[in-house]
Amino acid sequence: MDIRIRISKPGGVDRLRVEPSPPQEPGPGEIRLRHEAIGVNFIDIYHRSGLYPLPDPAVPGVEAAGVVDAVGAGVARLKPGDRVAYAGAPVGA
Repeated sequence: MDIRIRISKPGGVDRLRVEPSPPQEPGPGEIRLRHEAIGVNFIDIYHRSGLYPLPDPAVPGVEAAGVVDAVGAGVARLKPGDRVAYAGAPVGA
């Protein structure tokens, strides 16, 4: 089962929720990534605490690595099976 960690409202770790997250088809210019490693950094703590606010509810995480699972229309440089890593916006690893 695919899951995600969601921040229900800013605050302590008690505000983190584990919930199911079925894969979605990528839109034009997007890819779907199967995460294999996700970094947890101080920026994620700042997001969770509300120091750097995110819209409620939010999925934290700004860096990860994994394998491209699917590509949307117009994606030319990546294909399913490619290994990728990213750091930075958008938030939601």
